[in-house]
Amino acid sequence: MSNELTPKQKKFADNYIESGNATQSAIKAGYSRKTAKSVGSENLTKPDIKSYIEKKMKEVESHKIMDAKEAMELLTRIARGEEKETVIVGTADGLASTTKEADLKTRINATKELLKRYPDNDKLLEQQIRKITAEADIAEARAKSVDTSFNDEDRTIILDDMEDDN
Repeated sequence: MSNELTPKQKKFADNYIESGNATQSAIKAGYSRKTAKSVGSENLTKPDIKSYIEKKMKEVESHKIMDAKEAMELLTRIARGEEKETVIVGTADGLASTTKEADLKTRINATKELLKRYPDNDKLLEQQIRKITAEADIAEARAKSVDTSFNDEDRTIILDDMEDDN
């Protein structure tokens, strides 16, 4: 058997890589609907097709799947506040997008994930992280309570008082 796939086999294999469904891949490749199930199953056992699929999957994995080093680098950038995220904010003109660094809680979680990978992680460090997390929770709760403590009537009174002062 040659190492070269027929155009139909190649199309089958490429469709299979994309969908993971042998029957549908056989139909898309041009095989008969009546025989698609058996042809699809049979094609997956052919060494040349199997080898082609494995080779292509490795290529896809190497480009699309993050390795451990990349994951650690991403977590580090998040923990340091270097990684930015896009957020949508309301403005007087409607909606606008802006970028911001991760919030404190997200940065702490990234730090925790990084530290899990180091076996010499000690109890003091765990306690320090718990303390920082609690402080972040308290700060977040305070920010929410300040934001919701004024109702529309209070805001109107405050704005009226400010205008009277001017």
